[in-house]
Amino acid sequence: MLTKFAVTNYRGFANRIEWDLSNPANYEFNKSVIKDGVIKNGIIYGPNGSGKTNFSLAIFDIENHLSPKWKKIDYYVNFIYAGNNEGAVKFEYTFKFGNDTIDYIYAKNAAGVLVEESLFVNKMNIFERKDNSFRIDKQQFPMDKSIEKNLESNANNVSVINFLLTSYPLNSEHYLIKLNRFVNSMLWFRNLDVREFIGLETNITMLDEFIITNNLLDDFSDFLQKVSGQTFQFITHNITDKQILCQIDKNEVPFRVIASTGTQSLQLLYFWLKRMNEASFVFIDEFDAFYHFRLAFEVCKRLFALDCQIFTSSHNTYLMTNDLLRPDCNFILDNNKIKCLADCTDKELRFGHNIEKIYRAGAFYDE
Repeated sequence: MLTKFAVTNYRGFANRIEWDLSNPANYEFNKSVIKDGVIKNGIIYGPNGSGKTNFSLAIFDIENHLSPKWKKIDYYVNFIYAGNNEGAVKFEYTFKFGNDTIDYIYAKNAAGVLVEESLFVNKMNIFERKDNSFRIDKQQFPMDKSIEKNLESNANNVSVINFLLTSYPLNSEHYLIKLNRFVNSMLWFRNLDVREFIGLETNITMLDEFIITNNLLDDFSDFLQKVSGQTFQFITHNITDKQILCQIDKNEVPFRVIASTGTQSLQLLYFWLKRMNEASFVFIDEFDAFYHFRLAFEVCKRLFALDCQIFTSSHNTYLMTNDLLRPDCNFILDNNKIKCLADCTDKELRFGHNIEKIYRAGAFYDE
């Protein structure tokens, strides 16, 4: 699981910003949102322009050099903080896999090239490449001087982790294999003007075709009815058909023609829900941009019932309720800081408190 993340000098974040998921509060309700002592689910709120999207993209920077899965094509446009574009962007990750704690720290220049990289396992330094020097634990990874020199100079602009993964026989429980498996199973997506995603898939999938090919029409219809109350009469298709058709009186109409923007967004969510059993960490940016507030609540209940870590960003404070999450799982991002509600007040927050009302009243501070 991801337990901590920090980034410095990235896009709008001139200063270091840290998100700690490893210290949940001691609430006696909604315990399912905590897993192995780590916050499993949460929602990030914040004013327009506070950096919610950029912060979520920063978390997935690790995909861009450790994973072969789909990447955001324009990701490195406006990558570095404009006031310090001669510097480097620093990323810090802490993962927990069983009894192992992995700290992975690296930096990239404005072009996205790795310039520093280090790995610690249970506080022990495994390797470090920095300032044209390179050292590695040779008991674990013996290597020739010539290879060390190549890694020192970053000759191929390749991650040391990727080099180790492809050059040494490692068992399935090795910490690098666990890290690689986790990163390859991360997923970020959104559905605003353009549908975009990072991770989990290698190709763009046509949603209608996916549902038809996998014989999921009835399941998709049931999903729409349960989460949104909408009923569609889908026409039985051959598995080679490319678009979903609906029966309206005596006419056949393409689903995409009559589906609202919110319903099309639900179709995208349905597709990813079918893949989330493979996911390790999911972030959905502005997931409810086209949802009614009650629909957003129902969608969150489904998402947070899944086993993987899932977080979203939202402006919908109707979701800021103890019926869904807890104060330590609702985060406010503003002024280059991210803090949970439990850390934004000196008062004890209980299950019966209306935290949305408290938030709207301005009782939470960010100092």
